[in-house]
Amino acid sequence: MTSPIQPRYTSLFHELESHIYESRFEKTTSLPADKWYILALATIAAGPDPEHADQLYLHLIQKPQQQTPTARQALVRRLREALLKSSIIIGIPKPIESIVAIDRVEQAEDKDYTFTRRDWCNDGANHDRAMGWFQKLYEQNTAGTLDLFAAHKDFSWLSQDIAYGLFLSDRQVLDDVDTELVVLPAIMCQNLRTETHWHIRGTRRLGVPKEDVQVVWDCVQIVARFSGVTLDKVPTVEDVEYDV
Repeated sequence: MTSPIQPRYTSLFHELESHIYESRFEKTTSLPADKWYILALATIAAGPDPEHADQLYLHLIQKPQQQTPTARQALVRRLREALLKSSIIIGIPKPIESIVAIDRVEQAEDKDYTFTRRDWCNDGANHDRAMGWFQKLYEQNTAGTLDLFAAHKDFSWLSQDIAYGLFLSDRQVLDDVDTELVVLPAIMCQNLRTETHWHIRGTRRLGVPKEDVQVVWDCVQIVARFSGVTLDKVPTVEDVEYDV
C-alpha cells in the first residue's frame, strides 16, 4: 500500500506546478513541465527536512504517466541522479537522508538497480568532460574563476575533476538544464551570494530565458519559505543580468 502524503506537501507541490504552468501561459516561458520536480528535490534536500523527499516521490507516482514499474524506475533514476549531483553542492548526509526516505516508500517492483558510475575513472577524459561543462557555464570568466584557487590547488582540483568531472558533467541521466536545476536551487537554498550569482549567470548562458530563470528563482523562494529558511543574501535574476 502506498504511504499517504502530508497535505501541506501536496499543497506545496501544487503551488510549484501552478507557478510554472501559469508562468508559461502568461509569459510564454519555455520551462518543460516535467523538470519542476528536479528543482523541488534539490531544494528539499538542501533544506532542514531532506527526509521529506519521500513526499515528492509519493506525489509524482500518482501522476498518470507514472503508473507502470518501468516509468517509476525511470523516474527514480532521475531523482537519484539529482540527489547524487546535489551531494557535491550541499554535502553527502542530506542527500542520503533523501534517497533512503524514497527507498522506504518504493514498492519492490519499482526498484531500479542500475549503477551509473561503476566504471568512472579520474583520467584525462574525465578532466576534458569536466572542463567542457565548466567553460559552457563560465565562458570568459573561466580563467578568472579558477584563479581564485591559485593558492589553494586542492580546491581547484576538487572543483574541476570531482565536482564537474565525477558529478556535474555526467549526462547519462540528466541533461544540461536538469543539472542547473539541481545546482542553482541547491546553492541558492544555502543563501550563498557569490555562487548563486555564478549559477544564475550560468543558467542564462545555457540559453535559458531570463523569464524562466525568474520562475526557478521564485520557486526556490517558495520552498525556502515553506521550510522556514530565509534567503536574504542571494542576488535577484535582474541583479545578475548585466553579467550574462
